[in-house]
Amino acid sequence: MQKPFLTVIGLVLLLLNACSGERSPKDERGAPALWKIENKGQKAFVFGTIHVLPENVDWQTPILAEAMAASDGLVLEAEGLDDDAAARKIFNRLGQSPNLPRLTQRVAASDRPALSALMDRGGLKEADLSRYESWAASLLLSTVAQSELGLSGAQGVEPSLTATFRAAGKPVSGLETVTEQFSLFDRLPDAVQQRLLVDSINDAKDSRAEYGKMMRAWLTGDTKAIARDFVAELAPEPELAGPLLTDRNRAWAARIPQLKGSPFIAVGAAHLAGPDNLLSLLQRQGYTIKRIQ
Repeated sequence: MQKPFLTVIGLVLLLLNACSGERSPKDERGAPALWKIENKGQKAFVFGTIHVLPENVDWQTPILAEAMAASDGLVLEAEGLDDDAAARKIFNRLGQSPNLPRLTQRVAASDRPALSALMDRGGLKEADLSRYESWAASLLLSTVAQSELGLSGAQGVEPSLTATFRAAGKPVSGLETVTEQFSLFDRLPDAVQQRLLVDSINDAKDSRAEYGKMMRAWLTGDTKAIARDFVAELAPEPELAGPLLTDRNRAWAARIPQLKGSPFIAVGAAHLAGPDNLLSLLQRQGYTIKRIQ
């Protein structure tokens, strides 16, 4: 794998770089992608998101505001993501197992110095991390780079969208549950989980450049770049591409026609790029797809 951990986190969490505290020149570079979809009387909007942002990123537009105002409710990837305590409880339940090997024993001797350095930088103790399965330990280690880059879930797209819809008295739901989302990782084979762990260690060195590339692609609505630079990275890894991307796209494409009213659907932007993306699956079902931003 070339950079699977960064790609996986990009697909499931779709992180954004915090290289600069300056406001992003959105007006000069475009805006995040937004589509209007219609089929059999159902009208909806589909918006590609990034789940973690630095401060001062200017991503909202008048077109986006109009689409939200015209929608009956918000539909996120997973329902309950804003309940941090509940999500953490689910994460711990699925991610922890008894009698696991120490974390340093799950990686090659050559990777152990980098692992120790990463834990030291994040103030993480091996005894605590060793209680977690390798997939969960990988996600926890990723928070070190997020912190160093100034990333915050509170600045993400979903909290802002949720606040807007709830302030308008509109419902917020999900295409899946938090349990289903974490279970995707929990079901990965042990060998794949260990590769994620190793890559979370090694790729921490290049996180700034990778997140920066992702920010530019997302903020400009460049779905071709997202498909080329991030989605394509999973193509040679069917054990990851299936459960984390294409299988979810198919499940969501089956659920969207059942949504009532005129929903505003917000999912990670990588789900809307590349082969068998969510929009292409909906188009095959008879949906008319029109990009409006």
